[in-house]
Amino acid sequence: MPVLSLCFSPCPNDTFVFGALAQQLIPGAPAFAERLEDIETLNQLALGGQLDVAKVSFHALGHLRREYCLLHAGGALGRGCGPLVVAREAVVPTDLHTLKIAVPGRLTTAVLLLRLFDPRIGAGPQELVVMPFHRIMEATRAGEVDAGLIIHESRFTYPQYGLRQVMDLGVWWEEETGHPIPLGGIVARRALGPELIGAVDRSLRASVEYAHAHPEKVHDYVARHAQELDPVVTQAHIDLYVNEYTLDYGPEGEVAIGELLARAAWAGVVPQAGVPLFS
Repeated sequence: MPVLSLCFSPCPNDTFVFGALAQQLIPGAPAFAERLEDIETLNQLALGGQLDVAKVSFHALGHLRREYCLLHAGGALGRGCGPLVVAREAVVPTDLHTLKIAVPGRLTTAVLLLRLFDPRIGAGPQELVVMPFHRIMEATRAGEVDAGLIIHESRFTYPQYGLRQVMDLGVWWEEETGHPIPLGGIVARRALGPELIGAVDRSLRASVEYAHAHPEKVHDYVARHAQELDPVVTQAHIDLYVNEYTLDYGPEGEVAIGELLARAAWAGVVPQAGVPLFS
């Protein structure tokens, strides 16, 4: 059996989910070689067809569906966990299209939600400035940009930068659709074939179950990649993004994902679907 690339971000929810697999604690799992990168780097690598199994944004998945299928386990989907727009001064959300906004990557789900909220964003003279997610708050505080689109643990720490919330795109999505917000999912190359993809999906679910049952076994792995986060913030991050949908999206989660991708296709942000979402 080949050694598969297993690619995910160093964020605490991902290292919690993948920790058991990366440490070879799941009996019978396929052989994996781990690779950790920020989410936009993973999106771009997957677009180049370079990854076997990877965490990607659902926005990116809209461009990847012919080459990759979505796995049922390991994703980030929930309520009260969406990206935030923050700024130094009070801003009216309907004015965002006139501002220079720092974003964590053009293929992130955060940018997709921003564009679905206001199609003028990214389509006019206003500039989206791509930068690593951990730089956005400082750039916003320093005045390099007018506002910042923040993800991950930044939603817990932005007040420390003197920033205020302009809008919560997750709340907007939930009020607009009634669905939980899909953020990112785990994909596998379709060329791996149904049997191997099924084994990966089962092993990934087992990795999530193992982390819940034996958190002490993945604690050091999570902490090692937590980029000097405060342990309280690290745990809050895991508690927010690892939930019942992480084991399996279930019917509710699948409907939410389908709605997001359908809206993105209707808006012309991603291609129309031509293949099933799952294998």
